[in-house]
Amino acid sequence: MKKTEDNKEQKRKTQEQEEETTHSKQQSVNKEETSSEEVKSGDSSKEQEDQKVDSKESKEKQKETTTEQTEEKEEKKEKSDEKKLQEMQDKYLRLTAEYDNYRKRTLKEKMELTKSAGEDILTGLLPVMDDFERALQSIDDSDDIEAIKKGIHLIYSKFNEFLKQNGVKEIEAREEEFDTDKHEAISKIPAPSEELKGKVVDVVEKGYYLNDKVLRYSKVVIGE
Repeated sequence: MKKTEDNKEQKRKTQEQEEETTHSKQQSVNKEETSSEEVKSGDSSKEQEDQKVDSKESKEKQKETTTEQTEEKEEKKEKSDEKKLQEMQDKYLRLTAEYDNYRKRTLKEKMELTKSAGEDILTGLLPVMDDFERALQSIDDSDDIEAIKKGIHLIYSKFNEFLKQNGVKEIEAREEEFDTDKHEAISKIPAPSEELKGKVVDVVEKGYYLNDKVLRYSKVVIGE
């Protein structure tokens, strides 16, 4: 009987030892798992920190790159603006020089044209002057009045033709309707006939056109 109880006691102790051993193993496993999780958690935290650092460095690098690109763009824009300004200044200087040359050339041409026109007129008058000198000499040396008259008429015709060639022509006035655009009335007299009332009955001084422009108004007497 006693032996049986001893055996039971022995089994109980053995069972308790086994339970303790199992419990110890379980705790050890739990500790290892906890340690592993802590390690994993630490690694994860480290990775997150590393990622944050990398992200921060990346952002800083990106910011630096953006700043550099912006500076490059601004520098290029400034150079471009300076180039455009220089081109505009060069263009302005060229235009100014061209205009000044054009103005000087035009002024010179006008002066030469005026001088040339005056020379042409004077050159055309010289033969008329020669004819007048010959006529004066004939008047002094000749008693032939008819020849003198004929010579004077020839000079007049020649001079009149010269004026026509240069665009000068007489304004028709006698027995024409009075026109303030061509005539200048200096007096009024009773009209010799009904047809001449309000018309030019006499011309005191002839008027002339220069081409289509009135060079001198005709001084006339009006019938009333």
